[in-house]
Amino acid sequence: MSIIAEWLPYCAATYAAMLAVYFTFGSFAEWFLRRHPERKIQPEREGLKRKRVEIIASLKALAMSAFLMSTGFFAQQQGWTPAPVELTIWSFALWWVVGLIIFDAWFYFGHRLLHWGPFYRFHAEHHKSVAPTVWSNDSSGVIDTLIEHFFYLLVWFVFPVPALSIFALRLFDQISGMIGHSGFEFFAPVEKASIFLQPKVEPILFECLNCIPMSRSRLNLEFTKLRSTNCNFCEEITRSL
Repeated sequence: MSIIAEWLPYCAATYAAMLAVYFTFGSFAEWFLRRHPERKIQPEREGLKRKRVEIIASLKALAMSAFLMSTGFFAQQQGWTPAPVELTIWSFALWWVVGLIIFDAWFYFGHRLLHWGPFYRFHAEHHKSVAPTVWSNDSSGVIDTLIEHFFYLLVWFVFPVPALSIFALRLFDQISGMIGHSGFEFFAPVEKASIFLQPKVEPILFECLNCIPMSRSRLNLEFTKLRSTNCNFCEEITRSL
């Protein structure tokens, strides 16, 4: 029982940090994007009508994400995992990049699994947002999040990761995911795709349940190109990027 009592503050602090990022960035993005309607990818649709539903679902999903992250970090603090390498600028950057590559692959194949018949019911809530917004990123079920974010528990037990690298990766994952689901083109000229590939294609692919929407990066796009989505429409979109 004492171990649980020791772990609870880790979980509570992690959950509070995730909620702070979710609501702070989400509120800023919503404020910013309302001032740039010309960047909206689906101008004929209003995704914010599902805002309340998406936030409620996100609170549960982020709780699962916080549980996984905090448990792995707590285990490292207890000495139950490989000892982390010394934290330097170089080790931080190296393990952030390694973590990004592994997580992107994990997320991609986890996402494919969730689009497979027996598992799709765990992912269906996420695709109810056919006009996604910044609040849609975490609008999913607990099992969905467990599958896609189990990396954030497992990584501590497999690699000698500096904690700061994984925290920074999770921050990047959260913000880039919210940008990708925003339904707006943030950075590039409206007619061009940005380095964040997802905003352009995510709203389109959300409507095609045969497709496998990509994650946050070029790596996931390449995974999508290498493996058929069984959907000529979606394959045409991804191969053109």
